[in-house]
Amino acid sequence: MPVHVCSLMVNEPRSVPADGEYHILRFPYGGNESYDAHGMHQAAQPDGSSSSYPDARSGLIWPAVEGWGSLTAMIFWEPGDYTEVRDRFVRDPLGLADGYDSTATEDNARTPGGQYRHKHHEIFVYPGTPLALLVRHNGSSAATVSHAQFKLAIHT
Repeated sequence: MPVHVCSLMVNEPRSVPADGEYHILRFPYGGNESYDAHGMHQAAQPDGSSSSYPDARSGLIWPAVEGWGSLTAMIFWEPGDYTEVRDRFVRDPLGLADGYDSTATEDNARTPGGQYRHKHHEIFVYPGTPLALLVRHNGSSAATVSHAQFKLAIHT
């Protein structure tokens, strides 16, 4: 059974506004990627549009094939005035295909140590329906994500 993999990583600080809304984590195109041999995270996108990092589309993974998708994420939050951080995977977060469809939403209370979050979830994925990792927090000022990873492995 072939496996199609896309593995994204960013080590640049990302500001997450204190607006109560979910925000797409964005990833650079090209050299910062761990792996994208199947072209699932490219500036020239499958729907004919182009993206430029750090626009919202730079957070999308476009599945190359239909199959069982294994999603993995890692998020490092810097200290802030929040008491809770949240994350979720979303099919079509920008309404480019079938509409916003969130799954695996988790909320985590701040812990005494670092706010390092890891998640894993599995869903069916389809070409033409992009996926993203979204985050939010409940602080009164912007919070910072200092490291993020977003990975998709499709089992066909």
